[in-house]
Amino acid sequence: MNEPRKKNPTFGIAVFIVVVVLMVIGTVAYNATKEKREFDQQSTSMPKAASLTTTTGPNAATGASQ
Repeated sequence: MNEPRKKNPTFGIAVFIVVVVLMVIGTVAYNATKEKREFDQQSTSMPKAASLTTTTGPNAATGASQ
């Protein structure tokens, strides 16, 4: 009379897909924040003289692109 419920394999596959998608999103977010921190550290450690020469170079006042 009372038959045991059969497991639904579709539910297990759906849970697996959701877990994999969440792991991929988490990995991408982690790598993005890690690379942003590395970029920020490199840009703050750039010497001041190098950043000044790019803005006050010989053609900065005359507009070399014109």
